[in-house]
Amino acid sequence: MPTVETVKGAVDTAELGPTLMHEHVFVLSTEHVQNYGAGDWWDEEERVADAVAKLDALPSIGIRTIADPTVWGLGRYIPRIQRIAGQTSVNIIVATGIYTYESVPHQYEHRGPGLLFDSEVDPMVDDFVRDLTRGIADTGVKAAFLKCAIDAPGLTPGVERVMRACAGAHRETGAPITCHTSSPTFAGREAVRVFAEEQVDLTKVVIGHAGDSNDLDYLRELADQGVTLGMDRFGLDVYNPTADRVDTIVRLAETGYADRMVLSHDASCYIDYFPGEAQASVPVLMPNWHFQHVSNDVLPELRRRGVSDAQIDQMLIDNPQRYFEPATG
Repeated sequence: MPTVETVKGAVDTAELGPTLMHEHVFVLSTEHVQNYGAGDWWDEEERVADAVAKLDALPSIGIRTIADPTVWGLGRYIPRIQRIAGQTSVNIIVATGIYTYESVPHQYEHRGPGLLFDSEVDPMVDDFVRDLTRGIADTGVKAAFLKCAIDAPGLTPGVERVMRACAGAHRETGAPITCHTSSPTFAGREAVRVFAEEQVDLTKVVIGHAGDSNDLDYLRELADQGVTLGMDRFGLDVYNPTADRVDTIVRLAETGYADRMVLSHDASCYIDYFPGEAQASVPVLMPNWHFQHVSNDVLPELRRRGVSDAQIDQMLIDNPQRYFEPATG
């Protein structure tokens, strides 16, 4: 049987069960935490214990796995995630890649084909492949998917380079890709175009945050090219209210697209975009932005609106399993 790498090792894909496909354990800047967090708004032991508690609440509401696309640019630190994974039964699947809306990190700026320090292969490809095949740093934990982003600034040279590097690592390893996109600018179109040019298997691509859009023509256009739609920001009503997100899923499911959607919140146990006292305001301003909203509120509403249990299983179980399994044919 095919397996997928998790923080605690390889797991049979059939054992993933209901999966939230875009959640973060932590979104942190190492420099922010080290320079301003310690002794102020960041307590390592408190935050680890809180994360374990939030993950431990998921099996009782039917969730067995989360895919965590926290990569360079969002504060990936695997030793901390290992501590948490060792204390919860929830599977945590981690990613490799780079999260940027504009430029590549300076560490790659002058290295690569045709650059000051020339090389045949972009060093990002080598680093991503190492994370996928050998493990991340010295942790022994292997990434299982790739993450990149294209937001409102569009296909900048840096963004394009990261996307094509992810495509290169995909071609070499078969690892699937999740791409953060800006729905208001229809950035998913550019993502699909670039990945198609790079001969990426589009059935192994999730267009992240597609659910911020209610434009059915745009969403169907993407799905008809083979990609999976990330209906993955439930609770972030500032981008799209839950009622509208639900309505869009219902209308897509009615027309045969349940096999091209995955569900999630893009939430986190802690995000340092809102440190200290601001963190306490997050539940007040966005009360449904947490890991339980889909299970407790969204799924019952989808069922009430006529989405079948079989279609819900497609979005929560079958589609994630297919995404993480090797391509056939």
